[in-house]
Parts: sequence; C-alpha cells; structure tokens
Amino acid sequence: MNTYQYLWRLIMYRPMRYFINAIAWTVIYLAPIAAGLVTKEFFDSLTGNSKLGYSVWGLIALLMAAALGRIILIVIGFITDVNFRFRMGMLLRRNLLEHVLKQPGAQAIPVSPGEAISHFRDDVDQSEEAASWSVDVFGMTCFALVSGYILIRIDAQMTLLVFMPIVLVITAAQLATVRLQKYRAASREATSKVTGEISEMFGNVQAIQVAGAEKRVIDRFRSFGDSRRKAMLKDRLMTELLDSVFSNSVNLGTGLILLLAGTKMRAGTFTVGDFALFVYYLTFVTQFISNVGKFITYFKQMSVSLERLTFLLQGASAKVLTMVNSLHLTKGSPLPVMNEGIDKLGGKLERLDVNGLSYAYADTGRGISDIHFSLQKGSFTVVTGTIGSGKTTLVRSLLGLLPKGEGTIAWNGVPVDDPGTFFTPSRSAYTAQVPRLYSDTLRNNILLGQAEQNDSLPQALHAAVMEFDVAQLPGGLDTVIGPRGVKLSGGQAQRTAAARMLVRNAELYVFDDLSSALDVETEQKLWERMFQRRADATCLVVSHRKTALTRADHIIVMKDGRIEAEGTSAELLLRSETFQQLWYGDERKAE
Repeated sequence: MNTYQYLWRLIMYRPMRYFINAIAWTVIYLAPIAAGLVTKEFFDSLTGNSKLGYSVWGLIALLMAAALGRIILIVIGFITDVNFRFRMGMLLRRNLLEHVLKQPGAQAIPVSPGEAISHFRDDVDQSEEAASWSVDVFGMTCFALVSGYILIRIDAQMTLLVFMPIVLVITAAQLATVRLQKYRAASREATSKVTGEISEMFGNVQAIQVAGAEKRVIDRFRSFGDSRRKAMLKDRLMTELLDSVFSNSVNLGTGLILLLAGTKMRAGTFTVGDFALFVYYLTFVTQFISNVGKFITYFKQMSVSLERLTFLLQGASAKVLTMVNSLHLTKGSPLPVMNEGIDKLGGKLERLDVNGLSYAYADTGRGISDIHFSLQKGSFTVVTGTIGSGKTTLVRSLLGLLPKGEGTIAWNGVPVDDPGTFFTPSRSAYTAQVPRLYSDTLRNNILLGQAEQNDSLPQALHAAVMEFDVAQLPGGLDTVIGPRGVKLSGGQAQRTAAARMLVRNAELYVFDDLSSALDVETEQKLWERMFQRRADATCLVVSHRKTALTRADHIIVMKDGRIEAEGTSAELLLRSETFQQLWYGDERKAE
C-alpha cells in the first residue's frame, strides 16, 4: 500500500465526516473573500468611490458581522475536524494494538517498548495531521482561485507582478523542506532511542547496580542525548528559517504593492480600496502557498510514518492499519466479548491432546520437536528436565506465545487453530518464569482490570500463601510495588503472579517454574491450598522441585527438545537417568 492509498483509506473510514469537515473549512477559507470586498468598499467610501452606497458605519457593521461569522465558522470547523481526525488516530492505534496483542508474546513488537510508544504516538499523529491538512489545502485552493479571479479583474498586470515573486520565493523555500524532512526523521529517530534507553534503565535498575555499570550506562545515555540534541537543533534551525521566509513574504508583497500602486493611483486606474483589497488578500494567498508546502511536507512525513507503522506489523499487510472497526464511542454500544464461543470449541476442559508439537528458534535452530502428551481434567502434570531442554519452549508453544510451528492441539477433541487467542481466561491462566509486575498497587497487579467479585481476591491471596505478606506491607493491597515489583522479594513476586492466576477461575493453569524462589514449606502450602480451592483444576507445571514432582500424577522428562521419558516419580526413578540426576542432584553435590 503506497502513501496515496493509505491517505485515501483513512479518508474513507468516515467519508461523511470528512465531507462535512471539508465543506466547513472550505467555507471558512472562502469567508475572507466577502470581508475583503467590504474592506475595499469601506476605503473607497472614504474617497467617494464606493459603488454600494452604504454609509461608513454600515460598512463597519458589515465588517464586524463578517468577523463574527468567521469566528463562528472556525468554531464549527474545529468541532468537525476534531470529530474526524481523532477518529482516524483512534482507528490506527486500535488496529495496531489489536494486531500486536494477537502476536505471540515473544515477538509482539520488533523494537523496544520506548520505540514502540514513539510509533504509536508520533507516527499516528503524523498520519492524522496529513489527512487533516488535505481539507485545508482544498479550502485554500478554492480561496486562491476566487481571489485571484477578483484581483486579475481589478488589475491583471499588478496581480502578476506582485504575486509571481512571492510564489517563486515560497516555492524555493518549499524545496528546502526535503532537507527539513531528513532532519525531522533523524530527530524522531534520536528521540525514540532516548525513550527506549530510559525504559531499559528503569527496567533494569537492580541489574545495573549489581554489575557496577552505572558509568557505562550513563555514558551511553549521554551519547544518545547528544545525538538527539544535535538532530533537534538542525530541525529547529531549518524550521525557523523556513518560517521566517514564509512570514516575511507578506512584507515583501506589501512593499511591491506600495511601489506599483502609487503610479496607478495617480493615473486614476487604481483606488485606495483596490490597494486595501490587494493587501488584505495578500496575507491569505501567501498563507495558501505556505500551507500547500506544509501539506506536501506532511504528506512526505506520512510516507515515513507508514513505513514505520508497517514495520511494527512484522510482515502483515499495511491494510491492517486502516481496517474498518468500531471504536465503541457511542454510549451503550456493546464492547467486544473475550473468549466468545467457548462452547463451540468443546466446552469445559475434559481432555487436552498435544500431537507432534514442534518449534525451532530461527537464530539458533534449537527448540522442541515432535511432542506428544495428553492432559486429563483435574490432573497435575509436571514438565521437568535440565536447563535448555525445552521446558519453557513447550509451554509457550502450547499457549501460542511463540509463532505457530508444527503439530496440533485439541481441546476435548476439537482442534485449536489459534492457541494465542484461545488459551486465555477463562480457558487458561499462565504465569511465566519471570512474573510481569507493574508500578501500581498490589491489588491492581493481581486483578489487572478484572472486577473484584465477592471474596475472590482474599481467596486467591490465601491460595497463593500471600495473606501474611499483604498484612506486613505498609499499605496492604494498596501498596505501590514499584517498576517490575522491585519492592517485593522474589518469592513475593512469584506468589503475586500465582494470586493473579488464581483470582481467575480457569480450566487450565500453566505454571512455568513458579516456585523456584519459594521455600519448601511455602511451596507445599501453595499446592495444597490451590487444590482445596479448585479440586478439579487441571495443572501443567514446569518444575524440578521435589514438592511438585512428588505431587504429580504424570511427569514429562525433557531432553534436547524431545520427551525422553514419561511416568510417575517412582517409575522414572527406576528407568530415567535424567530424572535420577534431577531428583538426586542436590544430594549428590552435598556428598
């Protein structure tokens, strides 16, 4: 999709709103035509050359009415513009966010969060700016044609001698916008790097301190800041230079009018009113040339924005950005329902079958291969193995957090085509090896927007063995836990993630090494309380801890991306060397 198609698709998202907006601003830009003619008659009346026969006060009243009318029109124009342009921005952000959220978690965005925010903010703003200015250009063009016709009828020679030099000067200045575009693109790129670096620093404060890398990080941030300062300085200087050319072009035109009008006025072919009309229209005609140039610049920047937004789509068609979707702005309009149609896909979980599941990382070629297993309702299955054996890759592939590879997944015998959108509450709940916590209250980190119902939150805290920790926090559940939960210990962070899972009544719970930071007693309590609360819960757990392995109904032993052995702990101790190493590993090291 090229830039012209992109602009057209944005306009056609709400064509009636665009049409109304275009009419409103065309009338606004044509309004000075009448005001200019009244101004001409006003000055002509002072010299006795008026053709309308109105008194001076009558003409003043007309000028005031014209000014008041234009103010009202501009207010209406801003309303129509806001209603159109911000819907465009919302549509782009909605479609882009929806696409990102549907991507596998590991590859949702190809850039840092800071850079992604820059795309969502700046590139979308640039797109709506270009579409909005297309309305202005149309209205200004109508004004230029009508005013040009009027001025040529008054004095064609003077019209050409005055406006041609201005057109040439402004056109030459517009050619410099190509360089301005390069400076602006460099400035935005430098800004996104600074934003991304800030995000990385705030997210890795502890790691930076532990490694003693403060100076290196500060030096790196300073270099990004210097690059941004230089890029923004060039951008600012070029912008100011062009603005000065555009603003002073009016003074140039006025000077030319003064030089040429004197002779004509002495000859009686040019009146004071004609002079006033030329000066009055001069400002708007100059503004028209300037704004056409601005639109061309915005349009070029829109090309860059389209390219950057398409990059976030990671291979998907750019048409995704402009797909017609409801923004749910109307009061009472139904919101989309998550997990709609669960009954169509097999109802509540009775059996989950995985056959031939495979996935390989593009950069290393490692992953998992030909995985087969089944989960029965209420079962407790543990996936174990040495580091790098593929345990996490297995659960992430199952849940659609990695791009779909080979193999099939069936929920009660019904194939799951899109695991990423299927395995969400209330079908499943998942917590990763490293819990994702936010700089918000503990309550909000657990609920994540879910309404608190009855005793669901206290019950989840109890099941996650978190009630004592909450009592010790200064603000209880309303304690702000800091970026990535830095105010919590590793065990508290894992149990917060467990509470987040358990507050949602899911059919399938997937734990990826949840208890690695827990002591044996706390871990034992967690599993016991969970099954007291949800005796029919189906669990898939990645762990090498004996507490989990002992409780397991079924254990899957992974090695080099494949299933090496399956069975209970007693069976595997007899016939799996890898499982024996995992089971006795700590004891053998102690010997």
